Amino acid sequence: MRRALLGLCIAIFIGVLGLSWFTHGTGVIKNDISRNIFIPKDLTMPLQVKAAYNGTDILFRYRWPAKQPSIYHDMIKFEGGKWVRYGDSVPGPQPQGIYEDRLTMLVDDGSVPEFARYGGYIAIGDRMRFFTNEATAAEVKAHPYLGAKRNQVEVGKHLPATRSNPGDWASVVPEDQLAALRKGGYFLDLWHWRAHRSSPIGASDDQYVFELRGGDAGKGPFATNWDADKKQPRFMLDPQKVGKRALNWNDLIQRKLGFDDVYFISEENAVPFDASYAWQDGDTIPRRLLQKPSGSHGDIKVASKARWENGYWEITLRRAMDTGSPADDKIFIDKRVYNVAFAVHRDSLGSRWHKVSLPFTLGLGRDAEIAAVRFNGSDPAWDQPWTNITLFYPGQINWPHLNSAKHGGAEYIKKGVPVKYRHTEAQLAHYAIELEFSDAIRRQWAITMLAGIVLIAGFGVALNLLLKRKQGA
Repeated sequence: MRRALLGLCIAIFIGVLGLSWFTHGTGVIKNDISRNIFIPKDLTMPLQVKAAYNGTDILFRYRWPAKQPSIYHDMIKFEGGKWVRYGDSVPGPQPQGIYEDRLTMLVDDGSVPEFARYGGYIAIGDRMRFFTNEATAAEVKAHPYLGAKRNQVEVGKHLPATRSNPGDWASVVPEDQLAALRKGGYFLDLWHWRAHRSSPIGASDDQYVFELRGGDAGKGPFATNWDADKKQPRFMLDPQKVGKRALNWNDLIQRKLGFDDVYFISEENAVPFDASYAWQDGDTIPRRLLQKPSGSHGDIKVASKARWENGYWEITLRRAMDTGSPADDKIFIDKRVYNVAFAVHRDSLGSRWHKVSLPFTLGLGRDAEIAAVRFNGSDPAWDQPWTNITLFYPGQINWPHLNSAKHGGAEYIKKGVPVKYRHTEAQLAHYAIELEFSDAIRRQWAITMLAGIVLIAGFGVALNLLLKRKQGA
């Protein structure tokens, strides 16, 4: 009996030791596309920023590294007798590389006080799009305000005071309260440059973040080139101007089309779609029709050609300091300090797989982290040094979580302690990953602890039996 027990203990000891050996270092941090989880290889990246103003206009220059430019976006390919969409936003990189590079900048004038301390975190609410627990399109469509009145199909960025319960995406406050908040300046101005959907026509999308992420009044820089009833494009390339009706799919996949080629469709090079034409497999038409923006939506312009060269994007955006639309834009005034935060999409990544910054101060003739230089004339010299900014992967961290008991720093947020006083960008990126895999990490910790207990117990029992056997001998 004692010999059998000894053998069992030795077997348990060897088995658990073997399990520990083979599982050591394998980790639990793994991509899981079914749960909208994809961990980018690079968790941080650099961004450089300059700003200048002349009393009439304000300009921002941005520079960041990218392995290659991604200037294609959302294509419709003729395939097997029908038009098939490629380039929709997905978890992780778009498989065919059909997803544009983007840059965004959030601006506040002090009307959203939490933004100066916590940046874009405050706009990340409950059950956001592409989160593991994202709200379904059916849920959002059924919402009496977001779905019925604002035609939303997903939960996007929004500010905490637009919800009666910031932990519940659906708890939108009454419309009269929304109107009062907006009139009081409680919104973030969103500058949104897109390498395909705005840049080729020298524009940048002009948006805001309030109860949702929306576009300013007027017409935006792109529309959808798709007839849902006929299941075909609305427009094709004008063969008289372009020499062809469509792009070639292989040219896109092999990235043969560059900045000086036709890789987009716009009001200037489009004609109504001809369904009677003998379309061939591989014929491809962009699903976004570029158009001249109007009204407040068209305030931001590309000041010079936005280009990728020698491994870096460099773009300059220009806007009137006072657009005349204070309900849509933050008005820039000399000698004031503003708060800004940035984000970049690259490597064919879309949706929440961007890198973001902490908030920075922007001073117009005032001391600040980013000093806007005053100049005379129409264009600045740009001879001031860059402001170096580190962007980081934000994961699925949202504002409700940061203010909950699950977050160890919630007490500091309650006291108003800025995030950059307690965390570096690298720490925030790693915390984001730990949070995405918190259940798996806890489960692995429990298994490891149990294995350790069994290993120690088995070793102790086996040693005790061996000692007794030796003494009996």
